[in-house]
Amino acid sequence: MAGGAAPLPSGGLRDIMRPGGLMTRPFVIPFILVTSLFFAWGFAYGLLDVLNKHFQTVLGITKLQSTGLQVAYFGIGYFAYSPVAAEVLRRYGYKKTILMGLGLYSTGAILFWPVAHFSIGTKAPHAIFAGFVICTAVTACGLATLEVSANSYVTVMRPGNTAAFRLQFSQSFNGVASFSGPLIASKYFFSGGNADNLTNVQFVYMAVAGLGVLLGGLFLIIALPEVSEAELQAEANDLADGGGEVEDAQLAKPFIKQYRPIFGFVCQFMYVGAQVTIGSFFINYVTENADYTSAQASNLLSYALILFTVGRFVSTALLSTLSASLILMCNAAICAIIAVLIASLKGKAGVGCVMVIMFFESCQYPVIFVLSTQGLGRHTRRAAGLLVQGVAGGAVFPPIQGALADRYGTRTSYWLVFPAFLYITAFAGTMWVKNGRQWTSAGEAEINRQARIASGATDGGYPAQETAAYVTGSINEKHMDDEVHYDENAFRKL
Repeated sequence: MAGGAAPLPSGGLRDIMRPGGLMTRPFVIPFILVTSLFFAWGFAYGLLDVLNKHFQTVLGITKLQSTGLQVAYFGIGYFAYSPVAAEVLRRYGYKKTILMGLGLYSTGAILFWPVAHFSIGTKAPHAIFAGFVICTAVTACGLATLEVSANSYVTVMRPGNTAAFRLQFSQSFNGVASFSGPLIASKYFFSGGNADNLTNVQFVYMAVAGLGVLLGGLFLIIALPEVSEAELQAEANDLADGGGEVEDAQLAKPFIKQYRPIFGFVCQFMYVGAQVTIGSFFINYVTENADYTSAQASNLLSYALILFTVGRFVSTALLSTLSASLILMCNAAICAIIAVLIASLKGKAGVGCVMVIMFFESCQYPVIFVLSTQGLGRHTRRAAGLLVQGVAGGAVFPPIQGALADRYGTRTSYWLVFPAFLYITAFAGTMWVKNGRQWTSAGEAEINRQARIASGATDGGYPAQETAAYVTGSINEKHMDDEVHYDENAFRKL
């Protein structure tokens, strides 16, 4: 069914592991490079949550004031700048957009150095905090640009029917990097003489800037195969032809009437708001709800993020057999239940729940992204920008929770995430029903296979003549502006 989840090949994991099953040959090196971007912004995000508590201690700001970091990161960077990144992507392609994102990412990280330096002996702590908020906003603009381009690029790589598996796999490295932030913080931010100053913050962010410059150099010299909007539209039209006149008519409508990415935007808004607010006040929750120090709580946050990473890899494996929408529905429902426990339980039991919820929330962002953007043809890049705008939930939820925490306590403030996970459960359930209540990825693959056959494709999902062209290496490459472009007739559905 056009516009459904990104199912895996009918042979499951066996077909993914065959040559060309996960991606076709021209995309192998670009996939490795783009996956490294997920690691880069995971590291930056892992540092963000621990800075909240550190700034509260060093600069004497309230919990509500400390959420200015999240407002800058998700509000300015993701909500305000994502449409700009999406338009740059539409006009100039993936490579130039990624380079722009890495430039902003590195610039923002470099700016942390002078701000941290002037914080020594300052008599204006709020002005110093404002400087950090500006640095965070610049870095976030770069990260939003990378998310718009990288998530979309991994999704449109060929073959299209492994998009959910591919994006989930790439996003797993985001989790690998994110737990390193709290580990670094527990050693360099909260220990010894560093507990009351920001000196080490500048050194950590200079390393972040160096990582951005290194990745930028690699993307500058490596060619990326582009997938044009015309190619995406042609593929979507073929799937719509197989799905009937209703699907075809829906694709012909303007973007404002493409309801799947719009509802997906709300879903992403809810998910990221819940995820960010869980992480932002994790250290406050642990220190107030149980007998732990800030350094110990930071270590527990890193362990929770390890669970998040493990959850990403587990869900990647499950996507080889189970429906993507079913996995999302079950995980969101479990998170809703755990959210009630977090807000109700005291002591170490509550701490255990706030750690475990990260395991079940881990798969949700990439699955929501693919469910909301795949099969939209010429609307794909705008939909990717809209879905990344949904990350702005991370700017809205933390201030609300901060106000609730200041008034009623941190534990009670966690009731905020419960309705968010309920909405995600409803969204995923609706998608599951729309996709025919398929329990397995093979069932979803069969729906797409029949649609492709109806549009003149082979049983494997690609027209026979184009498959042969790829296998024999007869696709023509043209080097233009340091990017690789493929003959459209030969590469149209690969």
